[in-house]
Amino acid sequence: MLPDGAVERVQDVCAAIGQACEAAGVAQWDVLGEQSYGLDLNLEAGRITMVGAGGEGGFGVRVVDDGRYGFARLVDPSGAERAVEQAVSIMHKSPRVAGFELPSAADISTLPSTFHADVADLDAEDLMDRADAMLAHVASTSPHAVVTGGGLGASATAAAFLSSEGIERAASSTSMGAGVQVTIDVDGQLTSGWEGASSDGLLPEVPDCVDLAVKWAECTRNPIKVEPVKGTQDVVLSEGAFGSLFGMIVGSAISGPRLARKESLWSDRLGKQVMAGHLSLVDDGRLLGGARTSSIDGDGVPTSTRTLVESGRLAQVNWSVRDAAKAVADGQVEHAESTGSATRSIEGPPGTSTRDLVLTSSNRRPAPEELVAHMDDGWVVHSIMGAHTANPTSGDFSVTTSSVLRVVDGEVQGAIRQAGVTGNLAEALSGTVVLGRPNGRDGRTGGHLHLADVLLSGTIGVNPA
Repeated sequence: MLPDGAVERVQDVCAAIGQACEAAGVAQWDVLGEQSYGLDLNLEAGRITMVGAGGEGGFGVRVVDDGRYGFARLVDPSGAERAVEQAVSIMHKSPRVAGFELPSAADISTLPSTFHADVADLDAEDLMDRADAMLAHVASTSPHAVVTGGGLGASATAAAFLSSEGIERAASSTSMGAGVQVTIDVDGQLTSGWEGASSDGLLPEVPDCVDLAVKWAECTRNPIKVEPVKGTQDVVLSEGAFGSLFGMIVGSAISGPRLARKESLWSDRLGKQVMAGHLSLVDDGRLLGGARTSSIDGDGVPTSTRTLVESGRLAQVNWSVRDAAKAVADGQVEHAESTGSATRSIEGPPGTSTRDLVLTSSNRRPAPEELVAHMDDGWVVHSIMGAHTANPTSGDFSVTTSSVLRVVDGEVQGAIRQAGVTGNLAEALSGTVVLGRPNGRDGRTGGHLHLADVLLSGTIGVNPA
């Protein structure tokens, strides 16, 4: 899938763009280049509907001088001089940020390769065989279940980073993903379940996300009638539902620029308790198999493993190079510096973000079924819709779900058709929280969020439609 010499060719173009920057008299510059080659297969109505192959890539160049910067993207290497001219033109018109300059080269420890030959060697026929195996598995597991959506994909990428300050990195990587929507439409009743998984290595022929999708299409059938429940209740959020809210709200809360602008629910909370005392949150840029694992961040700063929330206390937040300089220059904070937390693509310049977020607990972590047994009266919410509407400044959310089970005396009574789910995640995480055992599933299920099923007691409202 990845042609011979692909990494070297990307490196050569980055070097040529750097030479164009030097010729233009640019004080500082950096270039990110990527070239990906992949295969994709779509599933619909119980069959394979499309198999495609292709490649994409390009280069992003950033120029910096006297605290100002400009950025340009190019696809054709012959346009290097023109792209540098555009970036320089933008730089001259951009506001100056005192103290902003590109980082110097530093010692960078190597990481295990994320390139897997068995993924790169996959061809269209391999994907089709895997898709047939998934379709056959669903049909044999549940006679009325049909795969109505989803697909398979595999890719290999050559990437390089080069800067005027002597930072240089080049590597190849692979990625594989699978996702299925399983639907059961019998007796005028339609239910469905969607699950997915991804990995830099080879996924099993039938990933366990397939069985989980079947399970939720089946267990949400024959909904029961329940009386409205007032106030807040005990709720088990599955890893997926929890992750949707966590990424939107907590992901923003730990951004240094948002804290500095008073736009984070944890503004003015550094050094203070923000979660239950047994919870800790690590931002790991070097996590083995992580979705955002890399030896350097988008600025070229070495990544590391950093504890953001330690025993419930907010210990530190994230910064990129420019965001840190700007917050200090604007008088928002007295001191800030890069934490190796810049993310970047060839589409735009770096910004502050997270690497792989890992939530842990010092308490015993029960299995999912034990979380349910903990509840006298409550709900299991497996997926939610509308997480993007959550308020990252307050932590408030009001979402809906059609994958929800009623629990009474620690036992599931049945599913309900739809419900609203409301609450405040900051309050919920500071209350009575039981974090479940890590889900040992095939590949990654939450992207760069490594969470688990969680029991939140008495802080979430579930309102049946």
